[in-house]
Amino acid sequence: MIVIENVSKSFGNKEVLHNINVTFERGKVNLVIGRSGSGKTVLMKCLIGLLAPTEGAIYYDRRDFHHMSFDDQKMLRTDMGVVFQGSALFDSLTIEENVMFPLNMLTHQSYQEKLERVNYCLHRVDLFNTNHLYPSELSGGMKKRAAIARAIAINPKYLFCDEPNSGLDPKTSLIIDELITGITHEYNMTTIVNTHDLNSVITTGETIAFIKDGFLEWRGTKEEVMVSNSENLNDFIYAQPITQMIREQMK
Repeated sequence: MIVIENVSKSFGNKEVLHNINVTFERGKVNLVIGRSGSGKTVLMKCLIGLLAPTEGAIYYDRRDFHHMSFDDQKMLRTDMGVVFQGSALFDSLTIEENVMFPLNMLTHQSYQEKLERVNYCLHRVDLFNTNHLYPSELSGGMKKRAAIARAIAINPKYLFCDEPNSGLDPKTSLIIDELITGITHEYNMTTIVNTHDLNSVITTGETIAFIKDGFLEWRGTKEEVMVSNSENLNDFIYAQPITQMIREQMK
């Protein structure tokens, strides 16, 4: 479980996050939704330690991350897996080497142990026989799956995904959503996904936090999001053709 208490973040005189309070539950896919520029990515950077909040605290299972010692933060980061928006695979490394990268950085396993873990993770995301291919030889969806394999290689307790469906077609996006959900439940991880993909909201949003202009506007589930009384949330949700269609069917 990750608990955010009274978190604000400013850059100079500009406050980007305003007193955010939200809990992300273990064993669930927790979505953070909102338009581009709403503060989603800044919040995720605070969560993984790339930025420090100006005010407030972030607790990982009751441990205050930003008030830990450097060594304790480093240890906690070994429990984090991150899937970046552009996959962020190393172009000069094979897929096997990409997935093995965090194992080389964070573990003292033998090469054979690391290779076995790499192969398991690649099989888990249905990337068979790709060990010796390079990222340029994969499709966009395959790159995202390789990025997920790399993120789970260290068997993390916490998984962070920043716009995992960005640039993907609807069918491939659904595959990625199902993969993230399946892995979350299988490993009982605390998974946080930044997204503005409404298909993901409808299908995977076990808990949903809606951010608008840096403020937490609404919290709920995928069952509640379609019938919310929040005017700002409805403006965001029903601006999408698929949700307009669903809304008409619900009348």
